[in-house]
Amino acid sequence: MKLIKREYYLNQLKKVSGTPDIKVITGIRRSGKSKLLESFIEDVKSEDSNCNIIHINYNLNEFYSIRKRDSLIKYVNNHYISNKNNYLLIDEVQLCNGFEEAINGFHAEEKFDIYITGSNAFLLNNDLATLFTGRTFEIDVFPFSFKEYMEYFNLNNQYDAFKNYLVEGGISGSYVYPGGEEKYKYISDVYDTLVLRDIIQKHKIRNPQLLERVSNYMIDNISNQTSVRGIADDLTQKVDTITHRTVGKHIGYLCDSFAFYKVRRYDLSGKKYLTTNEKYYLADHSFKYAKQGTRNFDYGRTLENIVAIELIRRGYELYTGTLYQKEIDFVAIKNSRKYYIQVSNSIDEETTKERELSPLKSVKESYPKMVITRTGYKSYDIEGIVIIDIADWLLNEF
Repeated sequence: MKLIKREYYLNQLKKVSGTPDIKVITGIRRSGKSKLLESFIEDVKSEDSNCNIIHINYNLNEFYSIRKRDSLIKYVNNHYISNKNNYLLIDEVQLCNGFEEAINGFHAEEKFDIYITGSNAFLLNNDLATLFTGRTFEIDVFPFSFKEYMEYFNLNNQYDAFKNYLVEGGISGSYVYPGGEEKYKYISDVYDTLVLRDIIQKHKIRNPQLLERVSNYMIDNISNQTSVRGIADDLTQKVDTITHRTVGKHIGYLCDSFAFYKVRRYDLSGKKYLTTNEKYYLADHSFKYAKQGTRNFDYGRTLENIVAIELIRRGYELYTGTLYQKEIDFVAIKNSRKYYIQVSNSIDEETTKERELSPLKSVKESYPKMVITRTGYKSYDIEGIVIIDIADWLLNEF
């Protein structure tokens, strides 16, 4: 399989290299965490002539004998070199019984620069503080961005390339398969492994069919405002009674496992967060088509999902805005900069253009405003609002 150097994530790792934190690389399955760690090792070897790399990949048979805490500790200590910069990198750390105590011990010794990856079910966001007594620094790895997709296939025309990315997505393991049916089967299997094995195993779920129904509902409603109670009521009409509390737990499991990302609503006029009708976005839009097919393809919602994940990937604090009963798709904030963003498949029709521009015109603040859409040509301006093609936006920062 072809590999590309994921500079964005490598730069994040390099920035924290040498810090006392435990670097935890998280993200959905098949997002490239292990390959990223291998690339980082190559960079360390080329840049640090005094490095000593201790790399354990529990996916490999050669490390099967050290899947217990004491044997892991012994192996690492045997490979430690006192006069070197010792880097400890462990893939699929959860496969070692008692890994938490071992990692905490290594951290306390202050002899190692520690990096770990693991199954998303065992390295959840809300578990890190309890798993590791030392400070952690989390790097969330996503499937391929559009820029990485173009690099992988060595493409030059971003407008044509985006048409393919829109249906193929960023799960790079699917790229080696010859046709859409084979690609989607692979992607569906990746998702089913996440839902049917990881979450069920972690949380000992007794009714996996309900989890799958909740998941399917959320996949079908990406980019829509969604409420826990609304999901519970809708599913209750089709099957036995389901409580909103149970639905809420299942949604939490799906988000904690990096399958979905929640975006809260914010009242721009009242300057307060709203506690209902959040939006949820898939880690990669290809999961929707792999699980539910491409019939009734909703380009607008898919484009919104792509933009949401790209903003989160770039480190923006993200909200969906409400202003005078008008909805703004995204309010993106980073380093005191704020952007107001609408996403639309097309604004060729005058009524559609006005519908997308109207909420942005209502915003009195002078922060940048834009409509991200599919134009096929360079950006232009309407009354101070930038209209930009989604392919151009995905390849460039604001």
